[in-house]
Amino acid sequence: MDDPRHSSAFSIIKSEHALVLFDHFMAEFQKIGPISVHPHKTMLSIANENKQIAYITQAGKNFIHVVFPFKHRYDDNLCFQRIQEVPGRHVVYHHFRMLHEEDVNDEVRKFMLIAYDR
Repeated sequence: MDDPRHSSAFSIIKSEHALVLFDHFMAEFQKIGPISVHPHKTMLSIANENKQIAYITQAGKNFIHVVFPFKHRYDDNLCFQRIQEVPGRHVVYHHFRMLHEEDVNDEVRKFMLIAYDR
């Protein structure tokens, strides 16, 4: 974990497997466009040049938990384990748990693109 790319992730991503997942997820996002990672006390935010587009809110020994903030609900999917509307705000959080690199499939990539472009 001496890689300088991991300095911002190190605060919440401690296991080697979760770091591999993080690297893969970030590489997939970078295929869409330039992004940056911003560390917070208990999470990481992923942003493009205009806005925050996703949050890594948890990292376990074998997973990372990613939250996408959207303006609308996307109920017709197989990738989100929970969809949470925030009362009084126009944001709907879509929760995705990544256990394996192949969890970032075409459906997840579609939502990554929506998050990037929204």
